[in-house]
Amino acid sequence: MTADARAAEVARASYGKLVAILASRTRDIAAAEDALADAFAKALSTWPDQGIPANPEAWLITTARNRLTDHQRRAAKVDYTDEVPEMAQPNVQPDFPDERLKLMFVCAHPAIDPKLHTPLMLQTVLGVEADRIGAAFLISPTAMAQRLVRAKAKIKANAIPFLIPDETLLPQRLSAVLEAVYGAHALDWLDGEDSLAGEALYLAWLLAELMPDQPETLGLAALIGFAQSRHDARVQNGRLVPLEEQDTTLWEQPLIDRAAALLSQAQRGGKIGRFQLEAAIQAVHAHRATTGRTDWHALLQLHTALVSLYPTLGAAVSQAAAAARAIGPDEGLRLLDKIDPDVTKSFQPALTTRAHLLAETGQTKAAATLYGKAISLTIEAPLRRYLEDRRAAL
Repeated sequence: MTADARAAEVARASYGKLVAILASRTRDIAAAEDALADAFAKALSTWPDQGIPANPEAWLITTARNRLTDHQRRAAKVDYTDEVPEMAQPNVQPDFPDERLKLMFVCAHPAIDPKLHTPLMLQTVLGVEADRIGAAFLISPTAMAQRLVRAKAKIKANAIPFLIPDETLLPQRLSAVLEAVYGAHALDWLDGEDSLAGEALYLAWLLAELMPDQPETLGLAALIGFAQSRHDARVQNGRLVPLEEQDTTLWEQPLIDRAAALLSQAQRGGKIGRFQLEAAIQAVHAHRATTGRTDWHALLQLHTALVSLYPTLGAAVSQAAAAARAIGPDEGLRLLDKIDPDVTKSFQPALTTRAHLLAETGQTKAAATLYGKAISLTIEAPLRRYLEDRRAAL
C-alpha cells in the first residue's frame, strides 16, 4: 500500500478517534481538527520518503500534539507544559470503549443547540464536509460552517467535559447520536462497506451492543444492516438498480439475518419508533429473497404508520410511491399532491416519484420535464445515469 493510500485509510478509520483524543484535554475541537489536518499533511509529505511508521495513528497523534503544544506556547493562554496526552492515556470507561462514540455523546451535550447536535457529529466525528451537511439539512454551506464553528467554540468556552454522561442521562443524548449515525448512512448510501455508510453500520452495531435495552438503537442497527446487505446489488455497470429490480442472489444473507434478529429484539421492547418502522419496511423488501415477490400492501401500511409517527417529507414521498404500487399510480399522485409544492419543487425524490407516476399514466411530456429537473439536482453518478435512462425510455 502506498503512503498516500495508507494515510487515506487511517483518516477514514481513525479521524474521529484522533480528534477526540486531541480535544479531550483542551476541549478545543477546532484546534484539534487543525492540528490533525497538519499532521495528515505532514504524513503525505514525509511518509513516501521515510516510509510508513509501524503505528500510523501514534505518529499522527504525536505530530498533532506537538503542533497543538507549539500553538499553546505562541498563544500563551495555557501552561505550555500541559500537553495533550499520549494515545494510550485517554480515560475511556471500560464499558464504552469507542472514542468516536464518546465524542458523539459529547457533541450531544444539552448546552449545545440541539439543532446542531447531528451536524456537529457528522463533521467532527465522521469527517463530513460542511457543504454536504448543509445540503442534507437544506442549509447553505456557509451558514452551516458558521454554525458549526460557533458550536465548537461553545464546547471550549463552557469547558464541556469529554466524558460519557451518567447512564441515567444517556437516553437524553441517544436520539441525537442515532440521528448522526443514520445521517452518515443516508449521505453515503450508494457506496459499499468501505464507505461512510460502512462506518455507519459499524457504529450502529456497536451502539446496539452497548445499549441493547433501547429499541430504537436496535432498530437503527437493523435498518442499516438491511440496507448494507444490498450494496453489491445496488449499482451495476455504474448505474443504480432500483430495489425491486435488484438480483437478490447478490444480497448478503448473513447481514439480513443479523438485521432481522435485531429487529425482532427491538420489537420485543414494546415501544415502537421511527427506526424500527423503517427497518420493518426494509425487512419486507428483504423477504423477496425468499418469496420472490414484494408485499406492497404491507409496505403501504408500514409507510402510512411511519408518516403518522414521523411526518417528514421523505416519509410522505415514500408513502406515495408505496401507494402507487399497492393501489395504482393515481393514488400515488393524489398523495403527492397533498404535499406542499413549494417544498417538493427542489426535492429530488419527490420529483423522481412524480415523474415515474406521470409516465405510468401516459403523461410522458410532463414526466420528461420532471426527470430533467430531478437530474439537475442529482450529484450521485449512478443515480443520475438511472434517471437519464428513465427519461430516455420515454
